[in-house]
Amino acid sequence: MPSLSLSNRTQRAISDCRALLGEMQGMARFIPNVGMYLTMYVRKEALLSSQIEGTQCTFDDVLDPENEKNASRDLEDVINYVSATERAVELMGSMPLCTRLLRTVHKTLLESVRESEKHPGELRTSQNWIGPNGCTLKEAAYVPPNVDDMRDALSDLEVFLNEEHALDPIVKAGLAHYQFETIHPFLDGNGRIGRLLITLSLMNDGILELPVLYPSYELKLRRAEYYDRLTSVRETGDYEGWIAFFCDCLLESALDARDSMRALAELRSSTERLVLSSMGRGSANALRLLELLEGSPILDASYIAERLGLSTSGANSLIRAMTKLGILVQRDSSKKRYRIFTYEPYLRILRSGSDPL
Repeated sequence: MPSLSLSNRTQRAISDCRALLGEMQGMARFIPNVGMYLTMYVRKEALLSSQIEGTQCTFDDVLDPENEKNASRDLEDVINYVSATERAVELMGSMPLCTRLLRTVHKTLLESVRESEKHPGELRTSQNWIGPNGCTLKEAAYVPPNVDDMRDALSDLEVFLNEEHALDPIVKAGLAHYQFETIHPFLDGNGRIGRLLITLSLMNDGILELPVLYPSYELKLRRAEYYDRLTSVRETGDYEGWIAFFCDCLLESALDARDSMRALAELRSSTERLVLSSMGRGSANALRLLELLEGSPILDASYIAERLGLSTSGANSLIRAMTKLGILVQRDSSKKRYRIFTYEPYLRILRSGSDPL
């Protein structure tokens, strides 16, 4: 483990980040329906992390039920990432944060017939390298350790993740992410698993109880510097520069996640008040719809009817009332049939920073 001399600015960022994460943990305990928000946060992190790798999906693509049957390659990547995160959080309850856990999560991440050549869930048994598409080993920007050294380094990382030491857990998460990216133990998906490891490390050390953070938010916005900082550690040993950058990014991501959670909670309260004051006897079904919208903010009348036990005419009547209040917006106003509606105020909050690069 390197000896670190962190600047006062970096130490303040660590302290501020710890405070923000603690605040979000507290908020999560008292916000109604917070499970829906956390689901959206997991989806947002899946999208942002995949966008760093070049995925061109939008947040609406991920939530649109029309895309489920004919998912594009990019969308499938994001959906698998969501499943991988959920699987990781589940496994954290029954096993340590270890190579076996990461292999299981990797298998979920690449669970597709199209990815069979990438050996999902298996550590690589050959040399890999990082560089532009089609580059040779000699042209690579970075060549990870050979297979034997890779296995030794993974064992060391496993010990590092689970031993007790004086490092702040946020610094530890940054070092763990760097080390995993440098080891590059899989043929594909290393970046996404490495960024998921940030959240898992924070959970492993008790800083997070739930995935209330999307750490890829700022890493995506500063992607070029992100890669440069990782390279700088490998080439010059600039751990302090990497940790300073990592802590700044995590702090900005935590600020956005905290502000989003506040905004979502405020939206819930203000929308409930609007429904109760405007709809009188019809407010009961409208409040049920509001809860449904927080899990499925893009939907149609048939979905509402099915989930709320309403007739089609009843669902359409409810949609008209919610549209009149500005809660629902028809996505394509020219359509008279097969209309899709969005919970636009909710989506505006969650879309922040999620446009493709």
